[in-house]
Amino acid sequence: MIFKGKNVLVVGTGISGIAACELLKEERAHVILFEGNRESKEEELRKKSPAFADLEILIGELPEVIIGVLDFAVLSPGVPTDIPMVKDLREKGVIILGEIELAYQLSKGSVLAITGTNGKTTTTALVGEIMKNYFSDVKVVGNIGIPYTSVARETTEETVIVAEISSFQLETALEFHPKITAILNITPDHLNRHHTMECYIQMKESITKNQTETDLCVLNYEDEALRKFGSEVQTQVVFFSSKRILEHGLYLDGDSIYCSIGGSSYEVVNVNDLSLLGVHNYENVMAAVGIALGLQIPIEKIREVLVRFQAVEHRIEYVTEKRGVKFYNDSKGTNPDAAIKAIRAMNRKTLLIGGGYDKDSEYDEWIEAFEGKVKKLVLLGATAEKIASCALCHGFTELAFADSLEEAVNICYENAESGDAVLLSPACASWGMFRNYEERGRIFKEIVRNLKE
Repeated sequence: MIFKGKNVLVVGTGISGIAACELLKEERAHVILFEGNRESKEEELRKKSPAFADLEILIGELPEVIIGVLDFAVLSPGVPTDIPMVKDLREKGVIILGEIELAYQLSKGSVLAITGTNGKTTTTALVGEIMKNYFSDVKVVGNIGIPYTSVARETTEETVIVAEISSFQLETALEFHPKITAILNITPDHLNRHHTMECYIQMKESITKNQTETDLCVLNYEDEALRKFGSEVQTQVVFFSSKRILEHGLYLDGDSIYCSIGGSSYEVVNVNDLSLLGVHNYENVMAAVGIALGLQIPIEKIREVLVRFQAVEHRIEYVTEKRGVKFYNDSKGTNPDAAIKAIRAMNRKTLLIGGGYDKDSEYDEWIEAFEGKVKKLVLLGATAEKIASCALCHGFTELAFADSLEEAVNICYENAESGDAVLLSPACASWGMFRNYEERGRIFKEIVRNLKE
């Protein structure tokens, strides 16, 4: 796609919008910035980034006269593609792109793309470290916090791009063609955006839509939808499994991860040598190994990274110990399935902080996963009452409510005994109380570190 001289609308003024504007200006496109929040002030928006300083900025409503002259519209991931404004743009013939597609069009190199409901960030970070241990030019981008657009012009044909891709970003992917993809798992999430589980599954699987039979897709054999998808997808497929021995693929058997190819198996790593906790993380490791082997990286180079890799921030992240109580930050557990994995990774009695923004999730399986491990559940946010009702239906009565994260931490600390754990794993998004899960996690860690011994 050619953007030079084209009229391009950038929708959204966050980190993705800033990076998109910077890249498009470098391409000498005519950029118009749109912010849908009517309360926004033009002078404040211009202060957010030098990229906005000389742009035409529209706030609140998009005039028909502007729509009529547009060639492209670049949507930030938080902008739904089914809102009236986007439908109107499409009807007028405007090409709708997202940040990922824009960056792909203007970059070079090999793309390794990772999606799934849970584990994306850990797997992406791990793959990135493995790639850096073998290749000289590696970019780790996407939903992990670094816009793909911010590095697009730095890439060459030798660049390896490791990208964490969300379902929101896949909505606006057109020609995006990764060399290797991985779909880690698919469990209910973002149904307020995708409306049905079927649509959500299709969106995740669409990461492969432009791949061919020479490309590779790494899939979780224990996910029923992905097992079925593995027989339908047009790419080569490598499965991984945490529950059974595979004749071809990666699998967990006892305390070791093995790779099986052509009827013979070899040990990749013993999980006791890893810093990552829990079966879900062993699945992330297997996915990362599958991607790396797809690029013919020697197993010795892969193993070097596996044994030194530390958990990413906000994902079952050890914070500190106070009065014999260990504190863990799992703020990235923004849906029930992620929070289930965090609970299962705990190896001691746990006081759990949950609740937040309501994404139309159901919490039954989360509550059932407590299995005598959770001593107390402290709830806050918009979902507190909904989760409490669900807990009571399952016979779990050790509940408390808090008006703030600080109050929730204090309740846990007051009720914890030496040898217990306090875990922030909300099973909900942070919106409404915090800007994002990162802010929630950072504030949690600050509160914990300030607790008196």
